[in-house]
Amino acid sequence: MDKVGKHSRKGKKTTKRVSEPEPDYEKEVLKRRKNAKAVTVLGEEDASVKLLEDLVFGAEDDLVERLVEDREDGGATLLDDDDSSDSDVENEARLKVQPTRTAVWEDEDDDLEEEVDMTQRFRRDLTKSDAEAKMSKQKLQQRMKEQFQKAMGGMPSWAETKVKKKNKKKDDSDDEDEDGDDLMRKTGNFVGSSDSLPKGIIRMKKCLHANNDRPSVDRLTTVQFHPSAQVVMTAGIDQSISLFQVDGKTNPKIQSIYLEKFPVHKAQFSVDGEQVVATSFRNKLFYIYDMMEGKVIPVHAVRGLREQRVKEFEVSPDGESLLLTGTSGYLHVLTMKTKEVVKSMKINGNIAGVAFSQDGSKVFTNSEEGEVYIWDMRSSKCLNSFTDDGCVSGTSMAASKNGQYLACGSAAGVVNVYSQEECMRQNNPKPLKTIMNLVTSATSLRFNPTTEILAIASRADDEAARLVHIPSFTVFSNFPIFQRKTIYRAHRLDFSPNSGFFSLANNKGHAPLFRLLHYKDF
Repeated sequence: MDKVGKHSRKGKKTTKRVSEPEPDYEKEVLKRRKNAKAVTVLGEEDASVKLLEDLVFGAEDDLVERLVEDREDGGATLLDDDDSSDSDVENEARLKVQPTRTAVWEDEDDDLEEEVDMTQRFRRDLTKSDAEAKMSKQKLQQRMKEQFQKAMGGMPSWAETKVKKKNKKKDDSDDEDEDGDDLMRKTGNFVGSSDSLPKGIIRMKKCLHANNDRPSVDRLTTVQFHPSAQVVMTAGIDQSISLFQVDGKTNPKIQSIYLEKFPVHKAQFSVDGEQVVATSFRNKLFYIYDMMEGKVIPVHAVRGLREQRVKEFEVSPDGESLLLTGTSGYLHVLTMKTKEVVKSMKINGNIAGVAFSQDGSKVFTNSEEGEVYIWDMRSSKCLNSFTDDGCVSGTSMAASKNGQYLACGSAAGVVNVYSQEECMRQNNPKPLKTIMNLVTSATSLRFNPTTEILAIASRADDEAARLVHIPSFTVFSNFPIFQRKTIYRAHRLDFSPNSGFFSLANNKGHAPLFRLLHYKDF
């Protein structure tokens, strides 16, 4: 633009604008098209320009991912101006696309199957057996991961990915909503009692003696609850067997039978509860009382049995046989149907205690020398044997009904509680707990049906009976604590089928009865 300067009257310089010519729009459009065409041709011929654009602006996928992130943050993006022909479903699917994560560095040596020596002392804890002397790196890494998660109680929150954390929070919120809905549908006391038996103090109530309607004139040797009816049986030196109904208040007598010149050493119900087997002290003879027919059947001789007396026995869980304890370490299996011995087993020394496993497939025995033997009932083979820890003379034995525990009593009053599984696998198992609350010989042991209580007693001293809380292996502190003696010398122990009652047979001819209030049923 040309400018012409002039001077004013006062000597000042002034400027005058000259009008610009109008632009040629056609030439400008042609010029822009020419430049765009040149850029396009340049991009097609030179790939380095395209690479430079990707480095500066990022690839198309990366650009889309950044735009999606901006949208999630609440900002507007170019995707808002996308073609309206795209459906909403396609847009939502595009927004849900998650970028794939790749490793920054990959080492070729990682793919090689290199074996790691697991005998090194810092790696021994990671092996599960002696056969794992060598282990691949991948397996070792997985094993270390499993061990870490086990020690932490699961995967820690900081090690979880964002997706897992979001899903976990969503599931937790759903569970809380469901719990809240259940809570609002109920009324009353929301603080309930636990089903498990608490330790420390056991809630119980002393009832009338189980045989209060007909006490024995001499010591009792047996007390046992009927397997299905609300009935208890007592037997003793007075040559009688009595049945009583258990109600905790009057305990009326149902029936008594008298066995002439036959002081009862032990009496036991059959599995179906229809018969009672009774043995004496010095007789080879034993009786079977059929309660359904009201008959007392004497068994004078047993085919295949060469013992001078039949004293101790156990009824098998299937009810098909009796396990008779003989002299010199013999065990005889007698069938209930034919009343004959079908097989025999022998241990070293004299037998002190016998107990069946839960299913009756195995028999546990301990000797007066403190040795424990495990027998297979079908093959009559000894599966394992070991020495009761610290025992000099064994006296009694009991197995829990859930197949988990085995209790062994000794003449020193010590009771060792073992794991049945460990007793089967190891030659020298260690007891889970050593109970030392008796100072005289532990002559009677009994687990309750729920395996929460182990009753132990000694007939060598008054009030020598304890109840052990099995989950914690602690003794209940409030048994026996009464104003005067009630238990005296206990010879047998038993729990009712649902642990609602507990009773003992003592030397005074009584069967003290206790109601265990934690259990609701008989």
